[in-house]
This record gives sequence, C-alpha cells and structure tokens, in this order.
Amino acid sequence: MQIAIFDTHAFDRLALTAANERYGFDLTFFEPRLTSTTATLAAGFRVVCPFVNDRLDADALTLLHRGGARLIALRSAGYNHVDLRAAATLGLPVVRVPEYSPYAVAEHAAALMLALNRKIHRAFSRVREANFSLDGLVGFDVHGKTVGVVGTGRIGAVMARIMCGFGCRVLASDIQPNEQLANELPLRYVDLPELYRESDIVSLHVPLTPATRHLIDATALRYMKRGVMLINTGRGALIDTRALIDALKRGHVGAAGLDVYEEEEGIFFRDLSDQVLQDDVLARLLTFPNVLVTSHQAFLTTEALANIAGTTLANVRAFERGEVLLNEVRAEHVLRDV
Repeated sequence: MQIAIFDTHAFDRLALTAANERYGFDLTFFEPRLTSTTATLAAGFRVVCPFVNDRLDADALTLLHRGGARLIALRSAGYNHVDLRAAATLGLPVVRVPEYSPYAVAEHAAALMLALNRKIHRAFSRVREANFSLDGLVGFDVHGKTVGVVGTGRIGAVMARIMCGFGCRVLASDIQPNEQLANELPLRYVDLPELYRESDIVSLHVPLTPATRHLIDATALRYMKRGVMLINTGRGALIDTRALIDALKRGHVGAAGLDVYEEEEGIFFRDLSDQVLQDDVLARLLTFPNVLVTSHQAFLTTEALANIAGTTLANVRAFERGEVLLNEVRAEHVLRDV
C-alpha cells in the first residue's frame, strides 16, 4: 500500500518510519502542506496522510480522488481542516487519531501557565544577558487559585487532575459533564459565565466547531476577572485574537499562553526567522511581555509521536483489509476533545 504523507518534518518521518517496521507500507514523504495546489503530488497514491494545518477543501479532495486516493488518513485528532461533506460525496473515508497523548497536551498547558506566572521566559532572556535583577518577575502561588477547565474530554480531564494536584479549586464546563471525573476529583461543573467570573486561570480544551469558534470573544472576556490568565492548547480560533489583544492592552487579561493561533496556517511549523512577519495581528500579539506563544507543539512528545504514527498506520491496515474503520469521522460527528 502506497501512502503519500504531507507536511512532514524530521520528527514525524522518524516516528512513521519506526512504526512502519510492523506494516511494511510504501511511505513517500512530502514537505509541502496539502492544499488544492499541491494535491496533484499525490497522484497514484491510494492513501493520503495529511497533518493538522493542511487544507482539504472540496477542490483538494476532488483532485486527490481523481488521482486515485481512496482513503484520507489524518495524523491528528481534529478534523476541522477537512470538508467532510465533500469527502462523503466523493466516497472518500476519513480516519483520524482520536487519542495520542492527552498528557502531552495537558502538561504543555500547565507548562505555559507556570512559565507565564513565574516569568520564566523573561528571566531566561535576562540571565543570558547577565541581568540578574528580580524586578518585574513576581508571580503568585498557584496553590489555592481557581482554575477553570473548559472541556473535560481526554485532555481536559488530565488538566483538571494536574490542577487538583497543585491544590487548586477546579471549576469545569462541558456540554457532556464527565461524571466519573467529578466523582474522582474535588471539581465542580458550572456554566461558562460562572466559570469565567470565578476563575483566576482559564484553560481551553474543546474542539473547534461552529459553536465554539470565538468562544472567547469580547463578551466572554468581560465576564472574566481582571488579571485573568488565559491558556489555549486547543484550536486557535477558539479565541477572537483581536478581542484578546484589546483586553491585554487594557490590562484586563493579565497573561495569555497560546500554543495555537487562529491564522497559524502557513506560519506555524515553518522557519520564518529570515523574513518579515506578514501577519500584523500575530506580530502585535508577540509584543506583549505577558504573552507566551509556542508554535502548536503541545503534542510534541516521544510518546505522542509514536502513538500518532502507530494509530495512523493501523487505520490504513484496517482499510487495506476491508475491516470496519473504527476511527472514521463523518460530517455528522461532533468531537468532545481535541
């Protein structure tokens, strides 16, 4: 079975190659992102494997199908970058990796929170310049603070456990409350307005859907405490970035840790260090000393990469054998986690 793998980097080429020792598929790696412009590269491949920032709109899917593709094997949990209705019309099944490592993402969210609170990014830069002053580096005890976890699927549940371990008061919000989690942990489910009002830290762990796009907008931000810390390791468009910038300028938001950005496509996963950043909104965001941005790396652990590669190739093997595609996604599906 020939597989065309797009938007590849050294780390996932290594993981996929290692996982393929069990399967023996013919893997071809392409560095470009998969779009309608690059879809013809996959001509002759029965399986196409995109990454999270590839764009599989109707035009791209049509070109893939015309070139012989019969399976779209996502190596991600989210699938908001795929036109599932167009895929269904073409008879192209789409499979995903529903869970790779909730620990990787939740731990990164916690790392962003801690780094922002204790100004680790600023202290690191100072010390490298032989500036050992402590002025401006005062943080707060996380213990005893109220943390709002929005979304308690696999990743959000791990984040709630981490925060309980810190001795925080944890509030949670989810359209489908996790009763087992509520029984295990001293957390309380509340509606979003109450979570926003009460929380010192808000961490987002929901998928991107039409209902959650710009979940954090100007109205939501007004509900929040002055000085709130906002963490997003979910999807960039969960936050209205312009509204966030306005709240940062006014001092209403005290800090923001972002592993994702709503216009990250074409920016993240690339080295643009020798170019002028063309995204004015992101450029403005990066000027704030109380904002920490990482380039969609929350998933990037050895364990997660191995799980992504293994599940992706297992999905292809099931397709090859004509078995039920347990990880197939369709237009009517709604994700509970990212």
